[in-house]
Amino acid sequence: MLDAVRSKVRSGESLSFDDGLALFRCPDVVAVGQLANEVRERIHGDRTYFNRNMRLEVTNVCVASCLFCSFAKLEEGAPGAHTMRVEEAWRELEVRMDDPPSEIHIVNGLHPGLPFSYYEELLAGFKRIKPDVHLKCFTAVEIHFFAEHYAMTYREVLQRLRRAGLDSLPGGGAEIFHPDVRTRIAHDKATADQWLEVHRVAHSLGMRTNATMLYGHVETFEHRVEHLLRLRALQRETGGLQAFIPLAFHPDGNGMRNLPAPTAVDALRTVAVSRLLLDDVPHIKAYWVSMTPEVAQIALRFGADDVDGTIVHETIYRAAGSRSPGALTVGELVRLIREAGRIPVERDTLYNVVREYEAASLPEAAMKVRERNAAKRLQVLP
Repeated sequence: MLDAVRSKVRSGESLSFDDGLALFRCPDVVAVGQLANEVRERIHGDRTYFNRNMRLEVTNVCVASCLFCSFAKLEEGAPGAHTMRVEEAWRELEVRMDDPPSEIHIVNGLHPGLPFSYYEELLAGFKRIKPDVHLKCFTAVEIHFFAEHYAMTYREVLQRLRRAGLDSLPGGGAEIFHPDVRTRIAHDKATADQWLEVHRVAHSLGMRTNATMLYGHVETFEHRVEHLLRLRALQRETGGLQAFIPLAFHPDGNGMRNLPAPTAVDALRTVAVSRLLLDDVPHIKAYWVSMTPEVAQIALRFGADDVDGTIVHETIYRAAGSRSPGALTVGELVRLIREAGRIPVERDTLYNVVREYEAASLPEAAMKVRERNAAKRLQVLP
């Protein structure tokens, strides 16, 4: 089976549904990863991307009741509910202007009580503080909610938000497209067709977007493959997807807390199969927040070419029990990438290169030994 798939990949032939299913079921995850790594290196060589980004969730009030969500609160005033004033949100950028992010990534709950002008003012204020900051804000689920709640079309919502400063859309809210799963875990928010249509409209307006898949809960491998192939079909139609991000399910504090979280092997396999099936999507992210920095580092040899960014302010995965840190510095990201034997490349949101770092000459442990032998002393704090 793997030989047949390998032959297709090396000849540039797209993989089928059955090929994707066979890859997910293949017992040799390392062989699947090696094949994905071939594709990754053919496209990107050793380059591995990251950016200086800041994550904000300005409100967690949400009318949806997704079983997997540990973040949302059903109404304002409920324990743990919060909604930032726009001035509070702007302050998050102002206090970081000595080392500012190049991107602000905003994902929220579906708040029924805010005027649409709140979101327009929010974006415009960030642009006043830092005119060149890239605003990657609001999932397709949020755009769909805005359209229904404020009686607009998707195009009208996006056009108004773009005039306020919106630059691109994140990929969240895709979850699993198949209705057997989607109606079970997220029955009261945008459907798969609606999610795809929002991205289709955004692409028609010249915007770039990302896409995700939430894996490791009640879905089957068949559901995962169908999800990936629907994204591939959208990309062939519009060409507007620039990155795919597999998101690991985390069970703490939500309606599916009786389920185990996906393992590291499942994370690596999902990255690899995604790289092999999504042949038209340029970038596959190893999102360190969901899979931990350590697994993300290994994923750079399983098809991933991007580790996302500094993050700074992520709360959604933290609410679900993620053991990952809340932020990583540029230095920590560079170290993570170098230790994987890759070349760190700082990018902007649209993958324009900001700075390319040199590859590590030696693994970190060897460098420490070399420095010790050169009589350099590392201070050990009491």
